[in-house]
Amino acid sequence: MKKQVNIIIAQISRTRLSLPIAFFIAIMFVVAFQSGAQTKKPNVVLILIDDMGYKDAGFTGSDFYETPNINALAKQGMIFNNAYAAAGNCAPSRACLISGEYTPRHGIYAVYNTERGPINQMRTIPIPNTSKLRPDIYTVAEAMRDAGYKTAMFGKWHLGSEKSNTMPADQGFDVDSAYSVPSKEEMAKTNDPKWIYRITNGACEFIENNKDKPFFLYVSHHATHMPIQAREEMVEKFKDRPTGKFQSNKKYASMNGQMDDGVGILLKKIKDLGLDSNTLVIFTSDNGGLPQSPQTPLRGFKGMYYDGGIREPFIARWPGVIKPGTQNNVPIINVDLYPTFIDVAGRKNKAGNILDGESLVKLFKGGDQLERKSIFWHFPGYLDGPDPGSRDNKFRSRPVTTIRKGDWKLMLYHEEWALDGGLKNIDTNKAVELFNLKNDVSEQKNMANINKPKRDELLAELLAWIKKTDAKLAYEPNPHYGKEQVKNKPIKPKGDDVDE
Repeated sequence: MKKQVNIIIAQISRTRLSLPIAFFIAIMFVVAFQSGAQTKKPNVVLILIDDMGYKDAGFTGSDFYETPNINALAKQGMIFNNAYAAAGNCAPSRACLISGEYTPRHGIYAVYNTERGPINQMRTIPIPNTSKLRPDIYTVAEAMRDAGYKTAMFGKWHLGSEKSNTMPADQGFDVDSAYSVPSKEEMAKTNDPKWIYRITNGACEFIENNKDKPFFLYVSHHATHMPIQAREEMVEKFKDRPTGKFQSNKKYASMNGQMDDGVGILLKKIKDLGLDSNTLVIFTSDNGGLPQSPQTPLRGFKGMYYDGGIREPFIARWPGVIKPGTQNNVPIINVDLYPTFIDVAGRKNKAGNILDGESLVKLFKGGDQLERKSIFWHFPGYLDGPDPGSRDNKFRSRPVTTIRKGDWKLMLYHEEWALDGGLKNIDTNKAVELFNLKNDVSEQKNMANINKPKRDELLAELLAWIKKTDAKLAYEPNPHYGKEQVKNKPIKPKGDDVDE
């Protein structure tokens, strides 16, 4: 500070002011400068991994994978043990995150189509899917831009197309670097699996270019989505490693490790530029893990609404606000990120804009509860490809609406509710599953007919939410059910999400 004062005194003295006056003015300049630097709005960095299950990181208990950079981030910040995606697969989850709205409000329920699987096994007609995030939705990027932030998105978008004007640049991002995964030929040429380093290096360059102004950076990795890809040197690293009791896929471990490397490069750039003390970093995933990566003891995988399909690793680091090495058990969901980010930016929600989540800042500061007590999911369609943990051997998921409140989780299945007597026959029609996640994290013991008061409490709240959000239930009988198989609509064009 003394050096700064002397420089300013020398400059002011040329104006022939007396030395005491020059000294006083110099002090005021320095104080004002330092005050401005200290009040710069916090930067916000969101790192979103694709298909990373809850048990796919070291800090969440993986018994095989190595994620040293992510583990270090967890030690520097707060771990959320009950964090959820708002949908079981990519597009709807990302739509919830960017819009701050639950699925009934934006209408994106699945990837491509909600009619996924054998039509003659669907008892009800699924609610049609929307594949693009509507341009009229006021996104989190638009809100942050209007709060004075430079905004950027790198990696996987999955919410629109250039033709429909629904790409990141159309939805509030000043820098739009959305692209699909590399082909096998591109990967071989660049030695960059899933574009991990292309995404990371682009994000680092953006930070470098905007280090003197507040920025909102959305880093959206294609890893760890299928297909399984990693550099040969990373594959070699795991070649002779003993596998875990539950997780044993060495190539998947390599891809996971490669992703962790990218995260480490990004965090190092933030630190090297001296921005870590004024930057909120969020690390999480868009939905549950893949069958190639068991999530034991959680039940199920991506596409399901058991916890294996929606519970996520989640870290928040914000030096000076979040105490390092802490944990929080409050159930949170990714629609909470939008209100959290604008809260950090010092901005209120735009008048008339619906946000279904709640800011997490009070939890960051050590709080142990939010005003809202329940979180919800709504999926009025069918997903093919049953996996271990599925409710039946025909579909990963059938139409279902879900609520979690405290330790309790209730799932309302549309088929039985609509066609098998609904509330009147609730004790026998299997329309409802109720689990106590504290005592039964694997969701194996249906308590619906054991704790009827809790069942009825959650069901009443869920039905009220359905009415409030105008959530459409798949309740109309399907005329093709039980008949000869009819040809499905094409639902899987070529691309990075063909296995969704």
